[in-house]
Amino acid sequence: MSSQEVCIRTQGVTRKFHDKEVLHGISLEVRHNEIFGLLGPSGSGKTTLVKMIAGIDEATSGEVEVLGIRMPKLSMMNRIGYMAQSDAMYNELTAKENLEFFGALFGLKGATMKRRIEEVMALVNLTDHLKRPVNAYSGGMKRRLSLAIALMHEPEVLILDEPTVGIDPVLRKSIWDEFEDLSQKGTTILVTTHVMDEADKCHRLGMVRDGHLIAVGTPEALKQETGSATIEEAFLHYGGVRV
Repeated sequence: MSSQEVCIRTQGVTRKFHDKEVLHGISLEVRHNEIFGLLGPSGSGKTTLVKMIAGIDEATSGEVEVLGIRMPKLSMMNRIGYMAQSDAMYNELTAKENLEFFGALFGLKGATMKRRIEEVMALVNLTDHLKRPVNAYSGGMKRRLSLAIALMHEPEVLILDEPTVGIDPVLRKSIWDEFEDLSQKGTTILVTTHVMDEADKCHRLGMVRDGHLIAVGTPEALKQETGSATIEEAFLHYGGVRV
């Protein structure tokens, strides 16, 4: 893949916590404008990897680049949208106040701020709850607000860690439709999931198990290479489990 095509690159990335190595030499390339999924069970290392790509954590060894810039780099904050697995927001504030706070961090103000709040809250179907305090939100509503916050500044790269956990299937489908639309408009999306039907919606997938990248390819290619009918079967095959 040429450097012009690559949006995210990791080269031989390892991460140790104390003496325990949780990521083992991950080399990966994500193309511009694609929806790239990291598929693996809880504890496989997906969150650790995306935190390093987002610039929140640093590799023990190896290199991480986003948009040609070596990470971590504070100036990249405005170009990356990051949605963590745990919702990071102020529960005592309303949704609107949260969006205004995070929007201001990204330099939004005035009419642009107002327009983006309206757009992202419509996308996650929370417009009617804009002025409610977040501590009155359900878990699923908080996930949706976290996604809205990540989208506020129209980032070039969107990094989403299990974005649809606790979201009902109908809204989940509309959010994935929006991901496809964002991708067609030029946004690169990196999403972690352990949900097999979401994995099938990604343009390409990286399968992660026990801190190792065990396979990369389109969902269709991964199924064909393993003679599998489903992504789940392909994952088990690459992980050494014969089905």
